[in-house]
Amino acid sequence: MLEDLYGRVVTNLRIAVTQRCNLRCIYCHREGEKDSGKEIDAERIAEIAKVFHELGVKKLKITGGEPLLRRDICEVISSLPEFEEVSMTTNGTLLSNRAMDLKESGLDRVNVSLDTLNAEKYRYITEKGELKAVLEGIESAVEAKLTPLKLNMVLMKGINEDEVFEMLEFANSFNKNETNVILQLIELIPNSKTARYYLNPEIFEEKFEKMAKAIKIRDMHRRKQFLTSLGVVEIVKPLDNSDFCRHCNRIRVTSDGKIKLCLMSEKTLDLSGLHGEELKRAIFEAVKLRKPFFT
Repeated sequence: MLEDLYGRVVTNLRIAVTQRCNLRCIYCHREGEKDSGKEIDAERIAEIAKVFHELGVKKLKITGGEPLLRRDICEVISSLPEFEEVSMTTNGTLLSNRAMDLKESGLDRVNVSLDTLNAEKYRYITEKGELKAVLEGIESAVEAKLTPLKLNMVLMKGINEDEVFEMLEFANSFNKNETNVILQLIELIPNSKTARYYLNPEIFEEKFEKMAKAIKIRDMHRRKQFLTSLGVVEIVKPLDNSDFCRHCNRIRVTSDGKIKLCLMSEKTLDLSGLHGEELKRAIFEAVKLRKPFFT
């Protein structure tokens, strides 16, 4: 079992398979990575994932960049050990033609970035993205049963805070007899371009608490998930949130094959040249170095 010195057991692994992306979202934090110009190959991804699986990690999320820019992404997925869940974060623009292949390769579900249902706003946020492609990708993913699909909506003042309930209704339009799509409202991590757009998501948290039929507290980060008559919405608050850090159960591997201890920290541990027991020991050492970023 992978447990750090603060009693937090690591059960979730995120592997960034590329830093390449076909969009340039104004708030992108690149998963806390600096581009090294190197990209982990499929064989190494499988090797690292296998060790984490042996050490008790239950869920794997494939991230980027944009994972669907890798031509071998289906081979990457099919080579993974049998985690309880294998999911992927994607901007959705390339999803419509790949959804069924991804499902057949062993992918269980996807998170799709969608901050607005307005095409003009979408082009502004992403610099060049086409909303139509994302909406088609979401439909294809639901048809392929890559569900529950989560819509990742980064909350931005003056841009999309007036669309939250519309987005929730859009998500719920896919929920006929079961919950296929969940809205995730995500707190903006500001950068030099986006500081003026920051809006505390607690404003919406209070609204959803009043209208919820039920509230579920997830183990990961103690996130609140609200079941409402309009649909299911979850709120993700990474900034200065002691619960977020105190209950963090995930660890990251960068696109060049290093362990990243925390999204908010630049500290990494290079795994280059390590295999077998040496790789396992390095992972144990990395977990012992984890500590809550916000206390």
